[in-house]
Amino acid sequence: MTASSEAIELARVAAVAASERLAEDVIAIDVSDHVVITDVFVMCSAANDRQVAGIVDAVEEAALKIKCKPLRREGEPANRWVLLDFGDVVVHVQVAEERIHYAIERLWKDCPLIELPESVNSPRSARS
Repeated sequence: MTASSEAIELARVAAVAASERLAEDVIAIDVSDHVVITDVFVMCSAANDRQVAGIVDAVEEAALKIKCKPLRREGEPANRWVLLDFGDVVVHVQVAEERIHYAIERLWKDCPLIELPESVNSPRSARS
């Protein structure tokens, strides 16, 4: 079983929106063979808690444009690690230190990565 095309589309939309708000190390992992409650984890890092909030807002706005509304938004007001749960896709936005500390992607190292648009992890100068 692999992630649905709708989940992959939402993951890519979320990744692009996060990248446009200068998120770093953006990845999307197809966890559908290992997790029952979701298909895809999107993970990214931010420099600080304000940037986490900005990235989360941008992802939510981009998802709403394709008629996807989060079921839950957790991790506020601290904004060190905010989770947006869209059902089939869960977006984790973490301050870089938190992401390094918890390294949750290592739990899913056997799962395939979803290919994201080239612009997502390109250097900032190339995004302009």
